[in-house]
Amino acid sequence: MARTTPPRPVNMAEVFPELAGMTRTTTRLHPRRGAPTVEQSSIGGPLLWPTEEPWPHCHDCHHNKYRFAPELTSLHEVRAARGLATGEPCPLSAADLETLRRSREGVPVAEHALSPMPLLPVAQLYATEIPDLVCPPGVDLLQVLWCPFDHEDDYTPNVWLYWRRAADIEQVLLEPPEPALVVDEEFVPHPCVLNPERIIEFPPSHLIPQNLAERIREWEQERHMDYDDDLSIPPGWKVGGWESMWTFGDPIQLGCEQCGADVEPLLMMEGGNFTSSWRAVEDNAELGEVPDPESHPGVRIGRDYTLQIYCCGRDRRHPCVTAMQ
Repeated sequence: MARTTPPRPVNMAEVFPELAGMTRTTTRLHPRRGAPTVEQSSIGGPLLWPTEEPWPHCHDCHHNKYRFAPELTSLHEVRAARGLATGEPCPLSAADLETLRRSREGVPVAEHALSPMPLLPVAQLYATEIPDLVCPPGVDLLQVLWCPFDHEDDYTPNVWLYWRRAADIEQVLLEPPEPALVVDEEFVPHPCVLNPERIIEFPPSHLIPQNLAERIREWEQERHMDYDDDLSIPPGWKVGGWESMWTFGDPIQLGCEQCGADVEPLLMMEGGNFTSSWRAVEDNAELGEVPDPESHPGVRIGRDYTLQIYCCGRDRRHPCVTAMQ
């Protein structure tokens, strides 16, 4: 089912003509729970992963950097609670069972930190379906995976990008490795199909020239409107366009960690805002004023913040940069 963003209450380019030259297109993904296949764009769905390519693992330390001892849970328990478990659970190793027991007693567990952690699929995006997905030359598919543990740099999952040419994949890995344990079920996306919609957006206020930003703030106060929340960047999951707002700290200048080039917004993910003014017209028609978080991926970053994934502006194959905003 198509999803449509409601018209904005004000056309900001008419009120502030300077903004007309600062618009960008972005593709809202509108994920909704379903049963995606490897041939579809998805959130939390199966990947078109070649059998001959090893499944990636995170080799970072997962526990001894914590300021507190996280309580772990098994991935099978998460899926069973959601009604998504298939077949019998793979038996946990003795080490994993001991790790699970100790974590539930509040004991920091250093042993598990040494084990390479299989990554979890987060998103699969086909360029033919996502108009604002800009791919490196010769590829048409982006796969996003992460390690379902907080990491010390900004207490978010570590993210990996894989760019592919879908036609090159002849045999698909049907049963990829999975982590036995996860630190937070909100890092395990529900499988979702996508309903891409291309819209036009305006830059967040921190990227607007100061004198224009001040004029917009004065206008907001007079009109009782909120530019950042309702008139610039949509919440939720989107590809391309402008970066998300910085909600709990000052903006940080980011660059590619491999070559130092400027980075560009690639993928934004946010779990909340089910009743915001950006809610799809079709959702309002189906549900009225009742929020329906159960129809979404179930991913939550920090205290309902946004995870913005950036890619290198010089070479998108370089490792990505992430920021909790």
